[in-house]
This record gives sequence, C-alpha cells and structure tokens, in this order.
Amino acid sequence: MTKILMVLTSHDQLGDTGKKTGFWLEEFAAPYYVFKDAGAQVTVASPLGGQAPIDPKSDEPSNQTPPMTRFKSDKDAQSVLANTITLSTVNASDFDTVFYSGGHGPMWDLVEDRKSISLIEDFYTSGKPVAAVCHAPGVFRHVKYQGEPLVKGKRVTGFANTEEEAVHLTSVVPFLVEDELKRLGGRYEKVADWGSFSITDGRLITGQNPASSTAAAQALLELI
Repeated sequence: MTKILMVLTSHDQLGDTGKKTGFWLEEFAAPYYVFKDAGAQVTVASPLGGQAPIDPKSDEPSNQTPPMTRFKSDKDAQSVLANTITLSTVNASDFDTVFYSGGHGPMWDLVEDRKSISLIEDFYTSGKPVAAVCHAPGVFRHVKYQGEPLVKGKRVTGFANTEEEAVHLTSVVPFLVEDELKRLGGRYEKVADWGSFSITDGRLITGQNPASSTAAAQALLELI
C-alpha cells in the first residue's frame, strides 16, 4: 500500500490584520480523496499537531466544491483533521511521498520550519517525489538539493502575483510565491488566474491555486 504524508499549517493568524487564516480546505479535501480513493494510506501532520486551522474564507458558500461537501459528511476524515500528528515525529523513511496543502498559513510557519525543510530534503534526496499546491510551493524557500535551491532550473508554479493581488493580500504576506520561486531560479509558469494548472518536473510537482489541487494530487499518484 502506498503511504502518503500530507502536511498542513498550524498557523491561523493572517499577518497583523487580526483576521484568521490557515490551510485552504479544498487543498486538503480534494487531494485527500484522490489518495484515499486510490487505496493509499494517508497520514496528516502539522507543526503543532492536533486540529489544523481551516481558513474561514475557504469554507465560504462561493468556494464550495464536491470534495469539500464529501468531507463535511465524512466523520473519519474530520477525525483525521482534528488529530494531525506532530511534524517533529515524522520520518521520510516511513512514507513514499509528501504533499503540502496551501492556504496562507504555510507562509508563516512551514516556510521557516526547520523540520519541514529537512523533511522535504530527506524525501527528495532519497528519490521520492514531493508535491505542493497554491501557497505551499513557498515552503521550498530554504530547501536545498546538492547545495542549490531545490527549485533552481525546474519548471514550477504556485499562487500567482495577480491572484494575490485579487485577494488584496500582496502587502500582508511575508513574500509573493511567484516572485520567490523566480528568485530561487525556478522556471515559473502559470495559466489564467484561478485555472487548474499542475507541473511535474522530475520528482517535483507544483500546482498553481486551489483549483489545481486535484490535478497535482493525480500527478503525484502517477509518479509513485
């Protein structure tokens, strides 16, 4: 059985705005069911463990999707989300791959989390694929492979500058995902805002936005 680690943020504060953030529910629910329906064993971790914070905006009526509806009637999945394991207890050797869900939360905790950084490096160096969607490609900011940024020279995508502008958070986030991927030497690509877009370059998979969650998860399964 394929063993997949999903990593979520524990951060719930949107900068100094006083508003809540967290992970984007679609970016957990859609990949989770892609993996479960394929027969994979899914383990969910976060820096603090326990209940991972859902970005309240992601659960607004206009953002509902079939995987989210399915999640809301799935007591087992809700229990998994309420009882995420602590990231510090995780070893890459116990899993076949790792998938990072986005939302704005990871920009504050997972990007700078030493355990997360070393975990991604362990997965990648051992020949295992790594995937991240939307804001989550930002977690590669400090990740190195053979002494160079992991994304250097690779085709990548992630939440676009224009998408960040559309949600009026350009001046709130610590950095812009698109700009940072480019700064690190990534060959950044995107499609029209909010369209589904996933890129596979070797063992690295990235998705542009929430709508790309399913495509990125399916691409990861194809690599395993």
